[in-house]
Amino acid sequence: MHGEDRLRDLLRRYDTNRDGKLSKEELKAAFRSLGVGFSGWRAGRALRHADANEDGYINEKEMNELVEYATKWGFTVN
Repeated sequence: MHGEDRLRDLLRRYDTNRDGKLSKEELKAAFRSLGVGFSGWRAGRALRHADANEDGYINEKEMNELVEYATKWGFTVN
């Protein structure tokens, strides 16, 4: 499994209410698990970047953009 796939799987695991999308709080928890400093700020930036329909959540269609953004900033899953 490639790094982007592992990151995508990790992010999906943080969809704690199983609604098929990530909220800012779920995204913040995922980033915190990766050891990312300023996880709240980073989650907000990532959400604004990847949330194409501007509903405040990352849905499955927007997940690829989120993974690209996170990978660009060096977020990895070993």
